Amino acid sequence: MDPEASAKPGPPGLWRRFGAMVYDGVLLTAVLFAATAVLLPFTGGQAIGAGQSWYPAYLVMVAFGYFGWFWTHGGQTLGMRTWNLRLVGSGRGGASWAEALVRFVGAGLSWLALGMGFLWMLVDHDSQAWHDHLSRTSIVDAS
Repeated sequence: MDPEASAKPGPPGLWRRFGAMVYDGVLLTAVLFAATAVLLPFTGGQAIGAGQSWYPAYLVMVAFGYFGWFWTHGGQTLGMRTWNLRLVGSGRGGASWAEALVRFVGAGLSWLALGMGFLWMLVDHDSQAWHDHLSRTSIVDAS
């Protein structure tokens, strides 16, 4: 048995991925505030009302832009970089925009299922969440 091969860590665990999610959540909140501020000149400085159905869709598109850009340009969001995680696509290189979209939607479904899509990692043979399987991407250790 090769000692170097046995010393390599397995896939990143749930807690590291959760740490990156928290970090990215804080950053995404700032991005969404900025995206909302961009709209204020168009609303005359008034708050955007709850009846504006386009506004949540706008915020989802901004969130996808944040994650999609980082996933397709180096495979690391700022939170993933901090926690030494990297997203690889099905070709084992960076993710494509199509893979990023499927991953983003799948992660949303994982959250809507009360986090079960993420907890699935604990029983999955490859330690992959639902959105990893759906998008045919995976998170690897980047250190």
